[in-house]
Amino acid sequence: MRTDTRVPAAIRAAFVMWLVAVGAGVFETILVVGSGQAGDGAAVGVVVRTAVFVAAILVAFQMRAGRRWARWALTIGLGLLGTLSLVVDPVRWLLDGNSLGDLLAGASAVDLTFGISRGIHVAAVLAGCVLMFVPAANAFFRDRVAVAVSAAGPRRPA
Repeated sequence: MRTDTRVPAAIRAAFVMWLVAVGAGVFETILVVGSGQAGDGAAVGVVVRTAVFVAAILVAFQMRAGRRWARWALTIGLGLLGTLSLVVDPVRWLLDGNSLGDLLAGASAVDLTFGISRGIHVAAVLAGCVLMFVPAANAFFRDRVAVAVSAAGPRRPA
């Protein structure tokens, strides 16, 4: 059993990807609110997104520390549900017969900037999820549990 507790490159890279995803989300929020496209519910949306961003960063730190629950929270909460929330409307829009070419032809600078940021956002989330499950990452999480169990000492009968 390996007892090396250094964080592997894959986990460090996954952590960076989660920070990039949060950064892109913050940028998108500022862009939409600053452009006036947020609508009447802007304040509530900003509060909810801020809470999600803060939680994501805190959980990412826990993932980097080897907490398996954090890896799963990021994977399910942001990797699955978060990604669905980012892509369901654009996919639905395309399925309704709209044209990506027409969208791009009529897009403003804000729209194009938002689209690029959203692409970076989704790519960072997907990369973060993949990196958390490569063999080196799996070994890291497995070893962190083994170290915690051995540090707790032998169990005494009740």
